[in-house]
Amino acid sequence: MISQTLTIAVDFDGTIVEDAYPQIGKPTLFAFETLKKLQEKGHRLILWTYRSGKTLDEAVAFCKKNGIEFYAVNKSFPEEEFDEKYSRKINADIFIDDRNIGGLVGWGEIYQQLIGEDKPEIKKSKRNWFGF
Repeated sequence: MISQTLTIAVDFDGTIVEDAYPQIGKPTLFAFETLKKLQEKGHRLILWTYRSGKTLDEAVAFCKKNGIEFYAVNKSFPEEEFDEKYSRKINADIFIDDRNIGGLVGWGEIYQQLIGEDKPEIKKSKRNWFGF
């Protein structure tokens, strides 16, 4: 469990959602629940993604619709102006990305490591597989 406030950079495609670029995939299991809990604990979340322009706007809107507003998007802080003379590397304490060596460990594991609680409950739909 983390007791200090961290800045956490999070990838979108293949991490928050299943990779379906340039479309938006289905949310990855426990992703939004974990991100919400991290924000409740006071951590700063940065969306750090390959997306730009319209596809980036769509990703940000999708996250907002699912209860997540980022501290910054593809920047280390909201006021940062991108200058091509400098590296685009984000200044963050932790990076959550499906391209890690070994891949994404899973949001349940991330939740337990960073929050120190059992993973969140999944709200089950009352519909059966026929959609009723």
